[in-house]
Amino acid sequence: MAGSNGKQKSVRNMVLSLGVTVLAAGVIYLFVPRDDSAPDLPRIDYRVELLTARRAASYPVAAPVGLPESFKATSVRFKGDDFDAWHLGFHTAGGEYLQVEQSAEKPATFLEKVTQGGRASEVTERIGDRTWTRYTGGRYDALVHEEKGATTVVAGTGSFEQLSQMAKALKSQ
Repeated sequence: MAGSNGKQKSVRNMVLSLGVTVLAAGVIYLFVPRDDSAPDLPRIDYRVELLTARRAASYPVAAPVGLPESFKATSVRFKGDDFDAWHLGFHTAGGEYLQVEQSAEKPATFLEKVTQGGRASEVTERIGDRTWTRYTGGRYDALVHEEKGATTVVAGTGSFEQLSQMAKALKSQ
């Protein structure tokens, strides 16, 4: 019987240790301050990258002109060795994300990547002198314009109204 009593103490001590550990974790969770808000991303100046992309790309590179201050550019890249891939990312004052993507890559492959699983709908929209097709069902909704040599996509978590506003602001030089 003496061996049995030792096992009971061992199990009891283990259960008590686990209880103290869980209690300590709970106290730490409740009383240690944390910031659950989205980080304030710095606004970037993308003019140098835009000029580089416009000189190097095999298609007219588009960038927005005249967007409100509430659209904050937060990311930019041009990859000449990756189908002349142009990316420009924005965050809105409401916390939505919008991106402009252009590439000379095969449209089906490119669209799968940038819409993250979106599919073409039957809805098209005339914005400026271009016709855009709405893509839905992926991680991002998108407006897509295909022309010879390049595909332009405005995608993100924003509303189609915001996507349209971005597409309307796009200018190529």
